[in-house]
Amino acid sequence: MRNKYNTAQVAKIIGVHSNTVRLYEKLELIPKPQRLSNGYRVFTDFHIAQFKLARTAFKVEVLQSGLRKKMINIIKLSARGEFQKANACTSNYINQVKIEQKNAEEAIEITRKLLSGIHKEEKNVSLTRKQTADYLGITIDTLRNWEMNGLLSVKRKQNGYRVYTREDIQLLKIIRSLRCANYSLAAILRMISAISNNSKIDIREVINTPETDEDIVTVCDKLLTSLSNAELNANSILRQLKAMEEKFNMNPTV
Repeated sequence: MRNKYNTAQVAKIIGVHSNTVRLYEKLELIPKPQRLSNGYRVFTDFHIAQFKLARTAFKVEVLQSGLRKKMINIIKLSARGEFQKANACTSNYINQVKIEQKNAEEAIEITRKLLSGIHKEEKNVSLTRKQTADYLGITIDTLRNWEMNGLLSVKRKQNGYRVYTREDIQLLKIIRSLRCANYSLAAILRMISAISNNSKIDIREVINTPETDEDIVTVCDKLLTSLSNAELNANSILRQLKAMEEKFNMNPTV
């Protein structure tokens, strides 16, 4: 016997408001339901499974490198019953997450190496903001943004111009590396502040653990944990897709 559900029943089963059911339909995250002559929607077990898949997908929000868009595409492919394509895209998503994890770990290792040499006796430098931006391969606006967010405090000459020293350049290399790996400004600032108090801190732990008094904590403020969760979540989606393909592939609307 084929199970049929109305909007309120779907909402109760999934644990959402009825408006959310309609929104998912509008966004094409679930198949378009059939309608009775009175206009009422009729949902099936496929809709329930698809809704659960979408809810699983949105448990983890990873925005960088187009990962969120890829996850939305996976959900829409499944909603259309294109399970093989959805599976392939999920595997691609997992591979990209692993690359992001590798980049994040490498950035921490680069940070450790740069910190170990930040106080070594080397020839000092004195660069202008433009010279510094050119040397690091970043824009002046990027450099200004990092300073405005408190990542770096630059000395000034008597004429008011900023001057960047060897220590500043080393610190900027650290910031650049971490930003390229998609660590948030808040996470980097947290790490820099911790280092200023204790040079022997566990960088990996500090940069991945927001303080309890931080008002707003984003995914990139705990990047390593978020990427790990994203991989686990995507593997769960693969299992759900496989079960859905076996059950609904012949006729995904039943």
